[in-house]
Parts: sequence; structure tokens; C-alpha cells
Amino acid sequence: MASSPKYKICVSGAAESTHCAAGVLALSEEVGREIVRQGAVLVTGATSGVPYWAAKGAKAEGGISIGLSPAASELAHVKAYKLPTDYFDLIIYTGFDYSGRNLLLTRAADAVITICGRMGTLNEFTIAFEDRKPQGVLIGTGGTADYLKNIIEKMNRGPGKVVYHKEPKKLVAEVLKLIIKDQKMKTEPPKRRG
Repeated sequence: MASSPKYKICVSGAAESTHCAAGVLALSEEVGREIVRQGAVLVTGATSGVPYWAAKGAKAEGGISIGLSPAASELAHVKAYKLPTDYFDLIIYTGFDYSGRNLLLTRAADAVITICGRMGTLNEFTIAFEDRKPQGVLIGTGGTADYLKNIIEKMNRGPGKVVYHKEPKKLVAEVLKLIIKDQKMKTEPPKRRG
């Protein structure tokens, strides 16, 4: 009997990707494929652009794709927000608009991978950073992703649990290592004091 996927990895990125680096949607699709190939479940904001292409990749690889929508219903998701419903096994309609959805999205995942991005992507990154969640950044994709290392260095809060790579396969592998290390630290009993 094959083991079922254990970890949930969120792909965060630009819903509108015209400002991103060339080939970003193909890279996003490959990240989605790699998440599944490496035994994890994809979680996204159930939106267009980068997250959509990651979901497309996850489904092409036969994996599980879960979306958390800012809308309160499928009707609002499609009509008011104009967001897609294909390539998702399950969409959770949060009803919390984008900022509330972003909090639930990052908290529902074991790690977050950032690809390109705009302000909402930065919001998801900082929530995960504050929660001390493992994160990966696909560098060279433009937008938010290419500013994050510099932002972290200037904020004087330490490096966080963040890895950077330009290759999807290696980035997902490094993120999974961080998740496993993070999970192990959370399950170890506290050390006794003198």
C-alpha cells in the first residue's frame, strides 16, 4: 500500500503575471508537479496566474490540489472575484476576502513557496515569516520573489526559515527538508533544566 501525501505546500505568487520574468507560468507548473512528485499536497489561493499554473502542474502529475478562496461561495468565487475552479480537488470558500484568506492559506500549509508576486504575495510571505513557517523562494522569477532576500536582510529579524533556489526540483526538495526539520523540532520533548 502506497503512503499518502503527508505535507501541504502552499504556492504563493502573482495572480496577474505580466510583470514576472519570462517563463514564470511554466516554472509555476513545474513547481506544482514537483510538489506532487516529492509526495506533498499543493495548497493555493484558488486564483489565476502563478497559483493556477501550479495547480495545473499538480493535477497533471496526478496529485491533490486544494484552493482557499477569498469568496464566500462558488458563485461569488466565479462571478464576483472572477476566479477559476478547474485544477482543484477541493476549494474552501473562506468568505474573508483576500487578507483573511491569506492568513488561513498560510496557516493551513506546512510551508510556503513564493514565485514572482505582488503585494498579496508579500502579505502571505510575511504572515508565514512571522509564524516561523518554512518557506522557499523561486529566485529569478521577478516581482516579490526577487526582493525578499534583501527585505529580510534589512528588517533585522534574522534569516527566518527560508531557502532560495532557481530550480523547482531543488527548491521543493529543500523546502521539504525544512518541513521535516521543523516538524521534528515540534515533536521533540522539551529538554530538562538543571
